[in-house]
Amino acid sequence: MVKGSKPFGPALTNLFRIQSYFFVKDIEFSLNSKEIHMNSEIIGTVLVSYPGRYDGIVINTTILDSNEHIFYKSYNGKKISQNVSRLFINKEVMPENKAEFTATISFEPKKDHEVKFRASIIEQHKEIESQIIFAKYSA
Repeated sequence: MVKGSKPFGPALTNLFRIQSYFFVKDIEFSLNSKEIHMNSEIIGTVLVSYPGRYDGIVINTTILDSNEHIFYKSYNGKKISQNVSRLFINKEVMPENKAEFTATISFEPKKDHEVKFRASIIEQHKEIESQIIFAKYSA
């Protein structure tokens, strides 16, 4: 081996560099709108492409600079009877690893608020991967 040369040379370095461009997210999360108003219907979609085992997804929402909550109304066409501010959707009720949910925020805002939505893949009470979306809540 030549003094100062790397044992695997640039070929291995380039291989690692090429693989990093093909990183695929295991969770995709979207909202119908990032502009939310009082009592408007929020529709969200979560698509999971995680190749391993998982129990389901959880969707958490924080209305920043507020003590108010969002309330989830349905998921995959199934109505939720009580007020739920944190939504867990079991993998068993996610056809094709997809979940769609509806939610509302019902308090009258005195100012604009940023709303943080976080969808996470859960396996044995542990978060595997998540995606965050920010939206704006205003009057």
